[in-house]
Amino acid sequence: MKKVGIVMGSDSDMPVAEKAIERLKDFGIPYEVHIYSAHRTPAQAKAFAEGAEAAGFGAIIALAGKAAHLAGALAANTTLPVIGVPVKSSTLDGLDALLSTVQMPTGIPVATVAIDGATNAAILAAQIIATGDEALSATIKEDRAKAAAAVLEKDAALSN
Repeated sequence: MKKVGIVMGSDSDMPVAEKAIERLKDFGIPYEVHIYSAHRTPAQAKAFAEGAEAAGFGAIIALAGKAAHLAGALAANTTLPVIGVPVKSSTLDGLDALLSTVQMPTGIPVATVAIDGATNAAILAAQIIATGDEALSATIKEDRAKAAAAVLEKDAALSN
């Protein structure tokens, strides 16, 4: 099974990254977590992205706040899918990070989830990897069915 790379721009992003880690564990997907800054360690971020496919990764989740150039910097150096998670870490409530992550130039796409949306980033990474893994695809479908059942159970409770 392909791995997911989780790259944070700073260790202060870890509380958000933990949400992705938990979902990947739920799905049984191997992962690695790293701290590389697009601005402070650009050479290391580039090297990680350039070597990610050969190292067995199938997708990369990039978490960053403020200027949030990490996802784009990684995407510029790999053809693997990169999922950006803008992190709420500044006085602009994460809007700066959202705009920096989502506004990529043509030819270098970054899939972007909600501010602090690491859970959805992990689910999307799982879905990407599941395109070549029938067992993982079945696990994701089962997870969705459980979520639907939980909502219907709550709906039924309202009627009683």
